Amino acid sequence: MYTKYYKIFLLIFSFFGSLFISCESDEYSVPQANTQLHNDAIKRTLGPNVVGLDIEFAYAMALGCERGHIVSAMVEASISGATGTFLEHRSFHTDNGGNDVGVVIGEPSITAKNITKVIFSVDTCAATLRYYYTIPEEARGKSVTFTFSSTASTGERVSYQMGPYQIAKMDIEKDIVVSNDDKCFFSIADMKVYDEAEALQRADKIDLVYLYRAVPGIAFNHALVSPDVDAKFLQGKNVPSSINNSTLIQRTFGLQDQHLARLQFGIYVDDLDFQTLNISDAPNYAIDLRAEYGVWIQTVDNKYRAYVYVNDVNNGDETMTISIKRYEM
Repeated sequence: MYTKYYKIFLLIFSFFGSLFISCESDEYSVPQANTQLHNDAIKRTLGPNVVGLDIEFAYAMALGCERGHIVSAMVEASISGATGTFLEHRSFHTDNGGNDVGVVIGEPSITAKNITKVIFSVDTCAATLRYYYTIPEEARGKSVTFTFSSTASTGERVSYQMGPYQIAKMDIEKDIVVSNDDKCFFSIADMKVYDEAEALQRADKIDLVYLYRAVPGIAFNHALVSPDVDAKFLQGKNVPSSINNSTLIQRTFGLQDQHLARLQFGIYVDDLDFQTLNISDAPNYAIDLRAEYGVWIQTVDNKYRAYVYVNDVNNGDETMTISIKRYEM
């Protein structure tokens, strides 16, 4: 029995002894930092890239401080950005509270056609700049690429390629207020709301009628209906006979598109959603609409499909605030 325990002791001692010797023999050395000018970039925005919105990047560059400093940073887009495109002249870092802190490193960027550039005025060997590319109409349905580059006082130059990124075909409009007694006629083609006099001038383009009704015993409230809807869904509202399009309308909930809602949800309606949408059996009305509800729309000629998101409802003012994504088939 003693022999048995002795053998076990020797086995354990042998194991830990070899482990100790192994640890002693593996000496750790601190990796050498890369002192050459180098760079990296990430895309910060998510979801489909929609005309009129921004694509945001973070561009980082650094070299050994004992070797020199950064002179300039530049971004070249394959398609010139729209007005509002710029490269930050502040370098950002995150503080202990998780807040973005910007430190000025140069003059505000200058954009000439498809190139945006910042000249450094501060002696620094590292920086992370934000680049905001406002998507132009010219890029709709196409792809765009970006070349980030920086130069140092040593004469070194590095570059980093990002993309290609597909630009969506859809359109977007946000925060449109429709009202029960005034601006209540909505055009998907125009993505605008009109009063009755204006609507009569473009009757063939009116696809939706907004109304608010507090009906005892019925959850009616805020509604979007087709101009040709049955009279019971108009609740006495007058729609001129020349405004008579037949629109398919399907109510939904739980689709808080990030672009439209601007809430915490990482949900996006993309071109593919419109391409594959099938609401052929949908009714021509949606009643009892509430904040964060949505409706899928298909126009009578199937030229347009749309997603209308309800940002807010106001029973007192009898208004509803909506945002819309629209896709031309």
